[in-house]
Amino acid sequence: MKRNKAVIDLIKIIDKKRSVLQRIDNFYTDFLNTQDRTQRDVPQAIVIADILSNYYTCVETIFFRILQFFQNTLRENKWHQDLLESMNLEIDDMREAVISDETYRNLLELLKFRYFKRYYFEFEYDWDKLEFLQKKYNKVKEILNKDLDNFTDFLRLLLL
Repeated sequence: MKRNKAVIDLIKIIDKKRSVLQRIDNFYTDFLNTQDRTQRDVPQAIVIADILSNYYTCVETIFFRILQFFQNTLRENKWHQDLLESMNLEIDDMREAVISDETYRNLLELLKFRYFKRYYFEFEYDWDKLEFLQKKYNKVKEILNKDLDNFTDFLRLLLL
């Protein structure tokens, strides 16, 4: 019974964070719809970079909660990359992989960018890189939803 409550709580946490991801995406879409996309300026770059970084951080929070539930461990150094890699692995007799290989590859680009952004204090961004990351973001938001649907279905099977 205690395990069922923990599974239900994890599903609720995932759902709540998914609603945050949706709000981030709604903001992103609304922002882009108000911008002249032919004009590449510093404020646009800053907002887009922040959105991409926040999106990945929210995804990472979901992953960390899943990791805690299944009591997987991470190395102290490079734990962010280890966390992402672990979500792409099936853990025998414990859980399915949370994300597909395609989702992993796209999220890895966002993780690398978030790390870069954390230590980049200038205002000039490489627009080619931002456009590349926006393509990765647009791809990942579609496939991540399918992956998380599949994973929450797996969690619901644990309740049976």
